[in-house]
Amino acid sequence: MKIGIVCYPTFGGSGVLATELGMALSDDGHEIHFITYEQPVRLNQAFHPNLYFHEVKVPKYPLFAFPPYETALASTMVNVIVNQQLDLLHLHYAIPHASAAYFAMQILRKSGLSIPFITTLHGTDITLVGKDPTYAPVVAFSINESNAVTAVSHSLKEETLRSFNIEKDIKVIHNFVDIKKFHQTDKDHFKQMMSPHGERILVHVSNFRAVKRVEDVIYIFERVRKEMPAKLLMIGDGPERMKTEDLSRELGLYADVRFLGKQEQISEILSISDLFILPSATESFGLSALEAMACGVPVISTNAGGLPEINIHGETGYLSNVGDVEDMSKNALTIVQDTTTLKAFKTAALTQAKRFAKHNIIPQYEKLYHETIAAFQKPECLAEWKR
Repeated sequence: MKIGIVCYPTFGGSGVLATELGMALSDDGHEIHFITYEQPVRLNQAFHPNLYFHEVKVPKYPLFAFPPYETALASTMVNVIVNQQLDLLHLHYAIPHASAAYFAMQILRKSGLSIPFITTLHGTDITLVGKDPTYAPVVAFSINESNAVTAVSHSLKEETLRSFNIEKDIKVIHNFVDIKKFHQTDKDHFKQMMSPHGERILVHVSNFRAVKRVEDVIYIFERVRKEMPAKLLMIGDGPERMKTEDLSRELGLYADVRFLGKQEQISEILSISDLFILPSATESFGLSALEAMACGVPVISTNAGGLPEINIHGETGYLSNVGDVEDMSKNALTIVQDTTTLKAFKTAALTQAKRFAKHNIIPQYEKLYHETIAAFQKPECLAEWKR
């Protein structure tokens, strides 16, 4: 198949999943065309012969206070569909991608050409941005006009159905992890450098937005370090980083905390870690937690959103209520204070992660693609489309 993938090209979960999906589909022999405003971050890591990138260029004119990206995106979609003869569009994140796709299909319709499009819901496009009255009508309309809709967790599906009048069936296809890329490797020299005296290593990965509650990571680490030697690695960047660094200084923790910024080789850092902390206010799935588990790292997280679907309480880690720093700290110590307990949690985390390995998830997308194209080509569907 020739598939167009529309996504955000950033370190965020939706962009990462879309890029990993495209690369996996390419490995299976499909021709993949990424359509976005810059090359996706993870697309830089290796050459794939069946992958193509089409940049959405947005002209800037003095008239536009806010350049119309959605219009430029729709035009780019039309050009790629026509010139590359795509079979299907797969859109990640509802806005503006799904609405732009609808716009593109209306343009193509005039020339008697159209293809189906699938929208995958990732989280804040529904739970945060999508609920804003400014966007809500467009979000609901775009979802209902999609030929198929998926969500990355049962929690997100339920939230979508509660929040919008959705007429389409929403199929849950969980996020996945590339076990070949995310796995525990021998990095003893690196671990010796980070924890020279055998301190436990705690780690957090995020985009440092308020919803991630990054300050809670510091408070949890403070309580753990009072009980035992420990180090904390903070991976990522964003609006809350400066505030979090200031807090670690105020609490006298800064010497034991490393702010590493954005990192592409996250698996190497996870390989030397003992515990992953994710105290988010909401997570549609928790891809960063899954990647940690694939490296054999147990997870301390909140019970928000889709996190209970991957983090098994008392087995792969622990779940706590949002903001309950005391409980998360207690659970963290339960895991890391005893070596035998830590080893058991590490083993269970890896076992759980393998259930979400890409070879178990990619076929679900391929099946959906074939079903969507076949349904779109039925005479009654084509007749409806031509009206």
